[in-house]
Amino acid sequence: MGLELFFRKPKNELEKGGRNRPRGAEMEYELTETCPACRYETPQSVLIENLYVCRCGHCYRISARQRIRYLTDRGSFKELWSDMESEDILNFPGYPDKLESMRISSREKEAVICGTARIGGSDCALFIMEPYFMMGSMGTVVGEKITRMFEYATEQKLPVLGVTVSGGARMQEGILSLMQMAKTSGAVKRHGDEGLLYITLLTDPTTGGVTASFAMEGDIILAEPGATVCFTGARIIEQTVRKKLPPNFQKAETMLKHGFIDMIVPRSEQWHVIGKLLMMHRRKGAMG
Repeated sequence: MGLELFFRKPKNELEKGGRNRPRGAEMEYELTETCPACRYETPQSVLIENLYVCRCGHCYRISARQRIRYLTDRGSFKELWSDMESEDILNFPGYPDKLESMRISSREKEAVICGTARIGGSDCALFIMEPYFMMGSMGTVVGEKITRMFEYATEQKLPVLGVTVSGGARMQEGILSLMQMAKTSGAVKRHGDEGLLYITLLTDPTTGGVTASFAMEGDIILAEPGATVCFTGARIIEQTVRKKLPPNFQKAETMLKHGFIDMIVPRSEQWHVIGKLLMMHRRKGAMG
């Protein structure tokens, strides 16, 4: 091959490397996300600006760390018990590999993050479940961390914010995972007996043993628009009763209509609403 091939004039735009592309054309190559609700493709930069909410109102699933950034005052979050992680206590086939895979893909050690922070200037304790670690499933470590969070909040006289997203109890830990329902509920009760506030924010999906325990035990229960909130999935119910369920049967809007939750809060308003609730509680405590 002669050296002249390296110096010949480009014959088309591909060979030019796009040098004559008009200004702004690079936007055509930005990554997009397709909304599962309306099928509209939104550029990543727009989704980030809109807190990962589509123009139709659909809330994309986001990580626990992203929620911490959206919900807490900048620089105020301090994580607790970050070194705790699950073990294969029942010798369940494939569980160790599953745990390792989840730690790598989610970049988290467990399915819940706990800590303290300020929201709207008010101090609180909080736990936020991680959907990208086995869909926020509740095992022994998740239950232990949440229990410790309530015990710490009780000792420090702090309100608690819990953000839930979960497929329920973790089957790889059997009856030990189901025991976390009673364990966490007891810690919630002791926290409430001290006159302390507990706010829950239900996100999509909140199901199974988590719904049947601490997710629905808040003094004030909030939810994101369109969040699925249930104990048993709709498909299982339909197969059992052999009837078609009504539309949106297990959605937050139906839960609100029937009194199971107190308020549906769009993601863009959650920091303001939760901060206001915490401030109202703080003022009441100060006056008391």
